[in-house]
Amino acid sequence: MKKAGIIGYGWLGSRIAKTLSKDFEIHTTTTTLDKEEDLFSKGFHPYVINFPDYLLAEKHSPWQVLNDLDVLIITIPLSGKNCCASSLYNRIQNLFSFIDDFKGQLFLMSSTGVYADLNQELTEEDMSSDNVPGERMFKNRYPKVNILRLAGLMGDNRLLSNYKVSNVNLFVNHIHYADICSVIEKMIKQQSQSKIYNVAAPLHPTKSEVITIQKNIESSDEIGEPGGKRISSAKLISELDFEFKYPDPRYFHQVNPT
Repeated sequence: MKKAGIIGYGWLGSRIAKTLSKDFEIHTTTTTLDKEEDLFSKGFHPYVINFPDYLLAEKHSPWQVLNDLDVLIITIPLSGKNCCASSLYNRIQNLFSFIDDFKGQLFLMSSTGVYADLNQELTEEDMSSDNVPGERMFKNRYPKVNILRLAGLMGDNRLLSNYKVSNVNLFVNHIHYADICSVIEKMIKQQSQSKIYNVAAPLHPTKSEVITIQKNIESSDEIGEPGGKRISSAKLISELDFEFKYPDPRYFHQVNPT
């Protein structure tokens, strides 16, 4: 059985692990001993480790399973938008020590937050990885890394209608976790290398429209003109021949039977 490594078993990492476990033996990192026991119970192979924002006095040893992994997926936040340069550099250097010279298929989860808040549609060409510190460091070290710029993570109980929301006339850029998992699965099958994709649902209703549908309430006519950035997934759809299971964020609360 092939083996997949997931660095960062959080909200998204746990869902990726569950999806890939149909075809892969799962090895994953976690930060606590409590989670380690839970992961063992799920049939995964956990390793407890942290990647702090300061350089460690003694570098991490390379992950012992590295040479056996076919795929490595990194889900810890490294885009750098909400992190000072020195802290981000230190965290990534600690991570580099752990994944060493990994030569399998590598995925880095980035964010559509790297784009400026412009009132227009934005594509991958509107922000070079050279201008995104975390992405740049990874591309320099691992030229074949696949970078997925994820929109706002949604699905299960994580729905816009469950949050206190402002600026309700802005367009949403959201993605259901099931579609992230499907993108990764398809890229693994196609042995994709050196790709950068926006992963955002192709439809961009306003926050107000999403909340109205999810809460099953009447819409207000006093919202104002819609606006804000819209993240395009056209490149992903075209190159992977990808079809979203959840193309419309208004209906993320509905379970898709497929």
